[in-house]
Amino acid sequence: MRLRLPSTSAAMIHSNSLHKRIVSKPELGNEEFTQKVLNNRRWTLPSPEAKIHQLIHTQGPTFLLNTHPSFGDANRVNEQRKYFYVVRDDLLHPLVNGNKARKLDGLLPLLQHYSVTDVVTCGGCQSAHTAAIAVLCAERGIVSHLLLRGEQPEILTGYNLMSTMYGNVTYVPRTVYANREEMLKSYAESVAGNDGSVLWFGDIVQASSATELFTDPNFMQMDVSRSEENHLRKILVVNEGAGDSVALLGVIRLVQYLSQNHLLGKQRLMKFVVDAGTGTTAIGLGLAARCLGKQEERLLSEFKKHFNIEFIDHNVNREDAGIVNWVERGRPRKFGNVLEGEVEACQQIAQQTGILVDPVYTLAAWETAMLLSSNEAEGGPEVVLLHTGGTLGMFGLAQRYKKYFGMLKKGHSH
Repeated sequence: MRLRLPSTSAAMIHSNSLHKRIVSKPELGNEEFTQKVLNNRRWTLPSPEAKIHQLIHTQGPTFLLNTHPSFGDANRVNEQRKYFYVVRDDLLHPLVNGNKARKLDGLLPLLQHYSVTDVVTCGGCQSAHTAAIAVLCAERGIVSHLLLRGEQPEILTGYNLMSTMYGNVTYVPRTVYANREEMLKSYAESVAGNDGSVLWFGDIVQASSATELFTDPNFMQMDVSRSEENHLRKILVVNEGAGDSVALLGVIRLVQYLSQNHLLGKQRLMKFVVDAGTGTTAIGLGLAARCLGKQEERLLSEFKKHFNIEFIDHNVNREDAGIVNWVERGRPRKFGNVLEGEVEACQQIAQQTGILVDPVYTLAAWETAMLLSSNEAEGGPEVVLLHTGGTLGMFGLAQRYKKYFGMLKKGHSH
């Protein structure tokens, strides 16, 4: 599978005792690559499907939303009416949506396969990642331990409230949180006690190749036997933001779905736009599309190691083979800050299109998609925005930035 992208724009991003065998690493082409890492695998999401909408914009800007676009040349609009596509991953789940759902798509079945009893992870006070882990673990009878940076807010709301409702929250001083790996390791060991064991993703993913793992005839048996092993706690540590190589799988699965001929196809040039925290989603898009800076190198190296593959495209195997075009947002700021006018911009988009974006993440991606689609020459690459969710994060932002959100209730003067 190949989703053709311009070589300089794989994605536009705004700145998180097992049996072992010695086997040779096969060199994989694009089709073989996706078959090896995706086939015969269990997933969290029953389907990779996502709604794809078309956003037409004119000067002003004024937005028009087409919820049932037809793809291909018949869908072209005239030059005065620029457009981009929006992959509505914000609609995947009421609480676990966007890139969090994609990054956990290949992760949760691994927890069940290895009879994990507890998960330890971390994030900010309004972390969508910790809330997603808490919800999905609770659905599967797995206990989640969520280490949140800073102090407990006076009123719980948004993702913080969901983390508290579904998981076990501990607030960690910022000085301790600064050393995440040691913090996670120490807490996981305290949960495991004398009789339990602590696992990291490298321990379970590298145990066998992706295909071998899920075609194992003992797979179902291991799930069934989990209740017999419940007296032994097995603790799995998940990195902040699910920034592990296995998190790339769900994004690759999404690109495979989008590349079907009746959707975006495999032959048309595309520019994907996605907001980024850890950058995992962006790197997964690039790896799947090109079939792939610091985080990028680490994830690619882990992916090749854990899934025991090399790529025919040797540019992908190079350590400096960056395929993601990392872009600073138009109005730079300290991470997490909201600037004047951005809440109103989110409100305008919501009122005209029914799509909710947030001022920290998805607004930046939206503005970049607008800019790219406005500047593209006729017949050039089409622009696709991956909506990464974050709806509940608006509640936490409203609590923190009362000045900006308070201006909304005043309405517009006529």
